[in-house]
Amino acid sequence: MIVNCVAYQAGKKITDIKPEEISDYVSREDCFVWVALAEPSPAELALMQHEFGLHPLAVEDSHHGHQRPKIEEYEDSLFVVLQTVEIEADELHLGEVDIFIGTNYILSVRSRAKRGFADVRARCEREPHLLKQGASFVLYALMDAVVDRYFPVLDELEQELETIEERMFANASGRANVEALYDLKQKLMVMKHAVAPLLEGTSKLHGGRVPALCADTQEYFRDVHDHLTRINQSIDAQRDLVITAISVNLSLITIGENEVTKRLAGYAALVAVPTMIAGIYGMNFQHMPELGWIYGYPFALAVMVVLDSYLFYRFRRAKWI
Repeated sequence: MIVNCVAYQAGKKITDIKPEEISDYVSREDCFVWVALAEPSPAELALMQHEFGLHPLAVEDSHHGHQRPKIEEYEDSLFVVLQTVEIEADELHLGEVDIFIGTNYILSVRSRAKRGFADVRARCEREPHLLKQGASFVLYALMDAVVDRYFPVLDELEQELETIEERMFANASGRANVEALYDLKQKLMVMKHAVAPLLEGTSKLHGGRVPALCADTQEYFRDVHDHLTRINQSIDAQRDLVITAISVNLSLITIGENEVTKRLAGYAALVAVPTMIAGIYGMNFQHMPELGWIYGYPFALAVMVVLDSYLFYRFRRAKWI
């Protein structure tokens, strides 16, 4: 559906317009049209293509969706694909925002993204001195909003890692911890796939050969690039921490198994000593001097108790049991 279709001139809102009127306003000097679509139908995309003269390859990508984040240049227009990342019930929800930008227009197409960009439009309209720079500033505002929404997601993932680490040292189930760490690693990979290609794309919008549309807003896109660099570094750091946590968790499991093995060995030794003594006197040879001794039985029991007590004392000092 069409969320908004608004014409701006000199940084100020003129009026809400109908889709059929877009071409009239786009042709005006110092005027641009900002259209926002959410889950559009093929007919709505076809109408926008007709009104704005969008490149057919870009429209095809937007229609199919599930595109890799990228920034493509088509003659005097740009096609930008952004991935939104939201957390719902401890699961990452991926959405997509496709942005078509030309000299006098900007069209955003939102798919599978729960949160819209009404706050971005309000922010731009509160700053007419910046909005008068035209569609390129709106592109910056949209990209900046998407990138800034990555930070809370990273904070949530960092908190999740801290929780898992606390469980690891609280003797929680080792298998459950490993599964949780691998799930967290997968979430970080999703973030990486959203950020890394976009980091490469935004580098084309400042410094060097910059598209004419973004020539006057390079410093803004440099700011977006800096934010993406920080996020990318945070993702890499968290992935390293997850890998380290997995190794530590496996080491803790091994240590726990060694502790169990030592305890079993200690108790086996306590059982082995009386078993050995009883086995000797259970051989039933005729000539065994202690067999006829009246105190032989209590003496054998006493020896067993003394030896086991000594072994138990040594094992306890060695923390085997």
